[in-house]
Amino acid sequence: MKRKATYKVTVTRREMLYVGDVPDHTLMLTELEGEPVEYQIGVAGEFVSRRSVGFHDRIKGSGPMQGYAITTFQEGQVYSRFDGQRDAQTKLTTGTWKTYKGVGKLKNVKGQGNFVVKPADQPGTFLLEITGDYEL
Repeated sequence: MKRKATYKVTVTRREMLYVGDVPDHTLMLTELEGEPVEYQIGVAGEFVSRRSVGFHDRIKGSGPMQGYAITTFQEGQVYSRFDGQRDAQTKLTTGTWKTYKGVGKLKNVKGQGNFVVKPADQPGTFLLEITGDYEL
């Protein structure tokens, strides 16, 4: 089944180190928590929480990122892995995601799709738009 969701995600922790090989090359580890802006209630019930951790390798604001997300619903959790690329000019991060584990009513979930992360209305907040296909 096709699904689409939008979350407002907020940075709750960020650690950044400068590499030093070229100007403005950084490595970052981030933690974000999210709340739904738009989503469809599924077999696991209402949304409870969303947390992700990611690793970013950027030169002048552009570069690859990867990480993990855990989304919790009333009657289950889904664990996903994501890979993306940030473009400093557009300030967009685009990429792909894939589930690797489910719990409760989502224990047999399989899913994959695409995502886009856009800046939101406040520093440290972003809109995460997710599209994809799931099967239980």
